[in-house]
Amino acid sequence: MNNKKTILFEDYLNKQLKNTTFRKHYSEFGKQLEIAYQVLQLRKKAGMSQLELAKKIGTTQSNVARIETGKQNFSTEILVKIAKALNKDLKVEFV
Repeated sequence: MNNKKTILFEDYLNKQLKNTTFRKHYSEFGKQLEIAYQVLQLRKKAGMSQLELAKKIGTTQSNVARIETGKQNFSTEILVKIAKALNKDLKVEFV
């Protein structure tokens, strides 16, 4: 039986941001990680596997895995494809 507790991303992030080295790297790559996390959550909510999403957007499962872990740079074009595959609209803002 698996006794692992589910940790909310926001709670984990807030804890990690107390570390100055993590905070520095997060400020450099944080937005990409936030988008990656959103893609992961939306895909899971849609009940879709990485392979299924990959086929819909014309890439490989390993590329989707890298996108979801923030290890793959992604273009606006790929984000539009992901949004369409997940029946979502893409909204980009400068605030």
